[in-house]
Order: sequence, then C-alpha cells, then structure tokens
Amino acid sequence: MKPTRLAASVQFAITVSWGAAAAAAPVPPSVPPALPGAQNPPGAAPAPRRMPAPGAQADSKPLPTPSSAAQKLYAAAKADLLQVRSLLKSGRTQSSVGSGFLVGTSNLVLTNYHVVSQFALDPDTYTGEWVDTSGQRGNIELLAVDVLHDLAVVRVNRYGTGFFKVPEDTVRLTQGQYLYSLGNPLDLGFAISEGAYNGVISRSFYDQLMFTGPINSGMSGGPSVTADGEVAGVNVAKRLDGELVSFLVPIRYAQRLLKQVGEKTVAPKDFTAVVTQQLLAHQKAMVDQLLAGPLTKKTMGPYEVPVRETEQMRCWGNSSAQVTSRTEKPFTVDTTSCTMESSVFVSGSLQTGAIGIRHQYLRSTGLDAIRFAQLSSSSFKNESFGSYKDSRLTGPQCTEQFVTNGSLPMRAVLCVRAYRKFAGLYDFSLLTASTDDGMMNLQSRLDARGVSYDNGMRTARAFLEALARTGAK
Repeated sequence: MKPTRLAASVQFAITVSWGAAAAAAPVPPSVPPALPGAQNPPGAAPAPRRMPAPGAQADSKPLPTPSSAAQKLYAAAKADLLQVRSLLKSGRTQSSVGSGFLVGTSNLVLTNYHVVSQFALDPDTYTGEWVDTSGQRGNIELLAVDVLHDLAVVRVNRYGTGFFKVPEDTVRLTQGQYLYSLGNPLDLGFAISEGAYNGVISRSFYDQLMFTGPINSGMSGGPSVTADGEVAGVNVAKRLDGELVSFLVPIRYAQRLLKQVGEKTVAPKDFTAVVTQQLLAHQKAMVDQLLAGPLTKKTMGPYEVPVRETEQMRCWGNSSAQVTSRTEKPFTVDTTSCTMESSVFVSGSLQTGAIGIRHQYLRSTGLDAIRFAQLSSSSFKNESFGSYKDSRLTGPQCTEQFVTNGSLPMRAVLCVRAYRKFAGLYDFSLLTASTDDGMMNLQSRLDARGVSYDNGMRTARAFLEALARTGAK
C-alpha cells in the first residue's frame, strides 16, 4: 500500500522554468513522540514513520478570439497590465513568469503569492522584475503576502492610469455574468479571455470563484474584471481534468491585503517569518474545524473507523478481490479514503496544510492464517513516511508500539517530521493495524501536513481513540 496523496488535479496559472531548494533545518524533537491517548496492554513491549507544484505543462490550445466587447476592454486596460517575473540574481535569467495589475492610479501591483514566492522566500537567490505591454521594465519591491489566499502586493516605479478599480465594498456578481481575465498566457504576450462567473467554490478551505473561461499558464495574478473594469477576482488556477474550469481569488481578500499595506510604513524584512505565521494560523483553524465535534464513524466489517466529511474533505471507497500469486486463493480489500480538496501553496516544491485519512479492511477468503499474517504484515511494512534526504523536511522520527484504546488492540507507528524552513510546523503520520483477529486486519493511516506539534498530537490522539471493534465478523 502507498500513502494517500493529498493533491488535487489543479494547475496554478504560472509559467515556471525551475524551482529552488529549501534552506537549513530546525532541530526536530530529540526523542521520538509517545503515541497519544493509548495504553500499552499488560505484558506488551514496544517493538524496536489550489494541487501539484506550478508546473511547466504548456497548453497547446490558443485562447479563443475575444469578442468586440473584450477587445475594447483590453485596449482600455492594457497600459496597467504587467508581467511579473522571478529572475535569478546571478545572470538575471528568467525562472518563472506570472501577471499582475496596477491598482487605480497608485504604484501598487496585485498578483498571486505563488508568482512571487521564489524571491519572497529566497531573496538572496532571486529577484523580481516587471514588464509592461509596451516593453518597459523595472525592479519590484515586495510589500505584503497572503499565502492562505495566494495574493501578494508589490510596488513598482510607475503608476496606473486608474483603469483597474478595486472597490471598497463587496463586488456583487450574478450566475452567468461575463467576466474578462487578462494576463500573459504561456509567456506569449498579453491577452484577454472571456468567460462566465459560475458561483463560489467552497471545497477549498478558502473561497474561490469559478470562472468558466480559459486561464493559461502565465496568467496567474492577472485581473478578472466586469465589463466596466471593476475587479472581481485575481486569476489563480485551473482544473487539469476539466474543460474551461478555472478559479479566481475573490477580490475581498485583496481588499484586506491592500488595507494592511496602507497601514504599514516599512515592508517586512523576512517574508519566511510572515509565511510561517500565516501557516500556523491556517493549521489551527484546520485542526479546530476537524475536531470541532466527534469524528464521523463508518462501519468496515466488525470495525468502526473515523472519518470527517465536510465541504473541504471528501471521502471515497472501493472494494477489490485480489490474489497473492497465480496459485493462491484470493483475499479482499475494502478501502475508504478521505482527502482535503486543496492545500496551501508555499513554494514550487512544497504544498501543505492538509489532512488525509485512509482505512483498509483486509480479510482472507481462502488464505490460511500464516499466509494472511504474512500478507497483512507486508502491507503494513510497505508504508513510506518520507526521505531522510528531503531538502524541505527532516527525516521522520518514529515510535512504534503495541497499544489498545479500550476496544481494539493495535500495532501503531507515529512519525513526525519538522519543516526545515518554517519553524514550528511538522508533518504527522499515524499508521495502525488491528491485532485482534488472525484472518482479518484493519489498517488505518492519518496524515496531518503542516501542523504544530501540539495539534499534530491532538489530531493523532483523536484518530487513535476513535478506532473501534464493535461487532462480529
């Protein structure tokens, strides 16, 4: 069995050449963590651990020809459209390309956080540059980031004409209303795409607008506006498994970030610290929501397993009969997997702030007890908890014990990994296997990514205590 992947089929609309590695690591816990909320049974001894990174998958289809309304809109707006580039300081070669737009008549530019993430987190290696539709260019000063809503504000050495109006009040949109997204698709040149607003998507942890129109790589950070130029959202991503299903960051989040910039006199010197604080705030809200009430119980054979089904987390199940070789009799595996629909983009190699749950109920339909024990033990050992060579996180610190929660004896492994660049954040993985019956086995896994140590233990404890055996075979 392989661990559940917590990624959705979403691509950020940024053109990327290649990414950067993480820096030095904080020290992980010096002692492997004790298993939470479980007791060793008498006589038992412990045994000796939105969305893919913004890729460079280019779309081959060109944008459709804009309508006359879109053409007029683009002609009026193009002076305030910018390309936002991340450059290697050494040689000033281009590393990634997104879009942005000048706010009103100011010298402030709105874009996505993931467009500026390289020089936000690694300013010694990367710098930012803007290029406008007439070919003028200049340096960028990063003022503020909102990693949770994927937004950033930068300052440039030119001013807007006032075309892009960011309203102070909430923008009211109606289903089917035309919107116009602008940007630099695939680094081919500035363009406009026409589509319709189709409601608020609540499956991500933070609201996004669904835009039924093309948003291609390189358009990240560009504006999506109404026919009169009022900014409704910021281009951010598209679905890879659908046609013309794109997403916008609602402008209300940008309004808040612009207000914060207006209240500051000096930009932060360390954006890694700013991102860390925002990620810590996210994980608190995420875990509080997960554990706001008792976890939902689902029945798998004689077992009860905990899940959480919300707008942000969906569960799927399947059953399959399998054989261990051509000559052996089959066994059956029922699987229930629950994953969050989105995670938080941090860098080109790191997305975090998500929780996954998986349960597998194995039972023999012909194997003898010895062969089934070998099968279930091999399945348990096949799990992965991460590499010791990972530049983003430390190697896993693991504890393995035989435990019981009062109704179910289990073999359990808890692994913790510390983030090298973001102090106070950890990945937790809890793997359990029932030990109550020689002809069936419940194997469960919890993955909590980007949580504090206390919240990781809190989540693992709730998960472990909720597993139960309640009925006959």
